[in-house]
Amino acid sequence: MEWLNKIINEIDGSRIFLKESDLYAYGFDASIHHAMPDIVIKPKNAEEVEKIVKIANEYRIPVIARGAGTALCGQAVPVHGGILLDMTGMNRIKEINVNDLYCVVEPGVIYASLNEELAKYGFFFPPTPGSGDVCTIGGMIAVNASGARAIKYGATRDYVLGLEVVFPYGRKRLGGTTLKNSSGYQLERIIVGSEGTLGIITEATIRLAPLPEKRAVALLPFNDVIDAGKCVSKIISSGILPSSLEIMDSICIKAVNKAMKLELPEAEALLFIELDGKESEVKEEIEKIKKMFKGIEFTDDEKEMQKLWKGRKGILPSLSRYGDDMVSVSLADDMCVPISKIPEAINEFQKIAKKYGIIVGTYGHAGDGNLHTKFLLNPRDEKSWKNAERAVDEIYKTVKKLGGLASGEHGIGITKAPWMDEDAETMEKIKKAIDPNNIMNPGKMMQWKRSIISHLRYK
Repeated sequence: MEWLNKIINEIDGSRIFLKESDLYAYGFDASIHHAMPDIVIKPKNAEEVEKIVKIANEYRIPVIARGAGTALCGQAVPVHGGILLDMTGMNRIKEINVNDLYCVVEPGVIYASLNEELAKYGFFFPPTPGSGDVCTIGGMIAVNASGARAIKYGATRDYVLGLEVVFPYGRKRLGGTTLKNSSGYQLERIIVGSEGTLGIITEATIRLAPLPEKRAVALLPFNDVIDAGKCVSKIISSGILPSSLEIMDSICIKAVNKAMKLELPEAEALLFIELDGKESEVKEEIEKIKKMFKGIEFTDDEKEMQKLWKGRKGILPSLSRYGDDMVSVSLADDMCVPISKIPEAINEFQKIAKKYGIIVGTYGHAGDGNLHTKFLLNPRDEKSWKNAERAVDEIYKTVKKLGGLASGEHGIGITKAPWMDEDAETMEKIKKAIDPNNIMNPGKMMQWKRSIISHLRYK
């Protein structure tokens, strides 16, 4: 292949992977999907990315960027083959400038590693994805990731000041280093959440926030998951803005206790409530919440808080230990509804699960209305998949009826494509203008027209 020979002449062979075993391994992300690329390349800088994309555009070869492979919707799965770029080798923190409240990083920098460095200066990058120990900044930008602390601190998009992006027509700088920008179209924000369908991120300028002085966490058990949902609205309407307000149902509690031996309270639902800020403010908010909910106890002990958060972060892997012949699959797993609609949404999800004979664990960021459902099924049972697909459709129809959206933080990829809420026609026009040869991660988001039960990783 002529295009392949051109790339081999441009890139060090030790960073090119063509073995079938390597191609197979890179065909996965954390979703239910799998497809093999034709070649995997690990670029070391933006110049190499630009050369690769130029060749790909000339020969109309698909290009897919991949970070740590933690995407849950198939964003990094090369459904049309092509060139898969492993961006983890571009992992330099180029600049930390606390005087101007920004840092400059390459896309392969790991979220936790960045915050470890920023903490030395008393600052942090606030979005808190569950995969934060391994996920990359480039991947976070690609899907507009957030997490448990979005209720107070917002999502990745709120912190992107500038980007360097390789488009099919060349490398461009978007945005800048200033905290305010009213200079025409906010092009850097169009890239956030674009899932690699427009260009490849090679550098990011990110806004920083000061680390809070104090943090405290409490667990609040409920005998009814609906009451837990109502509690969320009560806290928010009181004027208290927690740094995190998480919910998990009885399925999730049992799975975590079984897999991690944490001895969380056995209840129908648990709320994780985290407060942060100045010490005096945190103490004041604790007293207000204690007046609302008798018997609630907060801890500010670092080890105890880590233990509690370990249980919350461990839900996803723990659910696959819930039953002997079941695995946890990401299907309808990232919907957003108005905060006041959380009780109704959870109630409807439980009814749908019962209707189709499926075990569904519900958890998520209740404080901002972002719920996750994980389906527990036997991946070798065709009927289970068919029932799951019907249940997913009903769940998303319920979400839309409640005024919600298909995704809050995981993005669209393949798994949520049929229920995508944005104007697909306008998105296609933007993509065609920037990527006329459709080489940038083709077949994702508005371009996916097939069933989501496709390209399955399970045999």
